[in-house]
Amino acid sequence: MSAKTIGIIGGGQLGRMLAMAAARLNFRTVILEPQADSPAAQLANEQIVAAYDDAAALAELAKRCDVVTYEFENVPVAAAEELARHVPVYPPPKALEMAQDRLTEKRFINGCGIPTARFHAVDSQVDLEKALADFGGQGVLKTRRLGYDGKGQRVYRSAADSAEGGFEALGGVPLILESFVSFEREISIIAARGLDGSIACYDPAENVHRDGILHTSTLPASISAATAAAAREAAEKILAALGYVGVIGIEFFALADGSLIANEMAPRVHNSGHWTEAACVVSQFEQHIRAVAGLPLGNPVRHSDCVMQNLIGDDILSVPDWLRRDEALVHLYGKTESRPGRKMGHVTQLRR
Repeated sequence: MSAKTIGIIGGGQLGRMLAMAAARLNFRTVILEPQADSPAAQLANEQIVAAYDDAAALAELAKRCDVVTYEFENVPVAAAEELARHVPVYPPPKALEMAQDRLTEKRFINGCGIPTARFHAVDSQVDLEKALADFGGQGVLKTRRLGYDGKGQRVYRSAADSAEGGFEALGGVPLILESFVSFEREISIIAARGLDGSIACYDPAENVHRDGILHTSTLPASISAATAAAAREAAEKILAALGYVGVIGIEFFALADGSLIANEMAPRVHNSGHWTEAACVVSQFEQHIRAVAGLPLGNPVRHSDCVMQNLIGDDILSVPDWLRRDEALVHLYGKTESRPGRKMGHVTQLRR
C-alpha cells in the first residue's frame, strides 16, 4: 500500500478530503489542478499545475501514478480516456460521459429501469416553446452541461411566464426542460463499488437546499424502510450498468407514496455524504480510496444520527460558535476568501 500513488484530477475541497483519506492509508497523492494553491494541493504530496486537458500534464500524471481518480464530473472525457490508455482511471470515463450531459444522464437512468422527471431536449427557441406547451407552461430549463449548485437554470412556474428569449438567455447552448415533480422531500444515497464488484451503500440522507445549494443533510431521513431499499436498489443498478469503481452520489425526489424519482447522479464523492466522516467508521472519502486502490470496501453502517450543515460564504464567521458545541465536527476547506455561494467548510453534529 505504501508504494502506491493515487492521482486526483481537481484541486477543490473534495480532492482535499480524498488526499487526507489516502494519506491515512499510506498512499501518496498527486493533484492535477491549474490553481497553484488549491485546497487539495495544500495537503497532497505533489501537484502538477496545468489545465485538466493539457497533454503533457496528463502524460506526467500517468507516469507518476498507479491509478487516477477525479473529484468533479466536468473533467474532459477525452482527457480521462487518454489517461485510461496508460493507467487505470476510476470511476471509468463512461461514468463521466453519462453524467456530464443531463439529457444523456436522464436517458441512461431510464435505461436502468429507474424513473426520472419527464424531460424534453431543447436545442432552439421553437423547441422550448413546444416543450413548455407539453408541460402546461411549467418546468425547469437547464443547461445540459456544466451546471451545478443551481447555476445555468431558469424556472417557468406557469403559462403566464413568458418563454420569449429563454433559449438565448441560457447561452443558446443545448438545454433540457424538466417537468416539475410533486415531492415530499429530497434524499440522496452514497454508494461504492469495488474492483471485485462488491457494493456498499450508506444510509440515505434527507437534504435541504437553499438557493440551489445544499444546506443540510440529516440522518436518518424521514422515509420508510421500503423507500430506503429502493434507493439502494437503484444505486446498485447504476453501478453495475457502468462497471463502476469508486463512490457515487445519487439524488432522488421522494414522493408521497414512498416511491422515488431520480434527479441526478455524481460520479464522485458527494457533498451530501460529508456526514460519513463523523457518523461512520469508514467515511465516503476512505471508501473511495479503498475502491480505486483495490482494497476491501469498509463497513458503511452509521453509528450515530447526525446533521451535516454546509458553511457557505459568511457562514465561516460562525466557526468559533460551532467549536464550542459538543459532538460537532468542524471541517474547513483551506479557502482564504469567502464569497456568496462559496462552500468554505461544513459541520456535522452528532445526535445520540
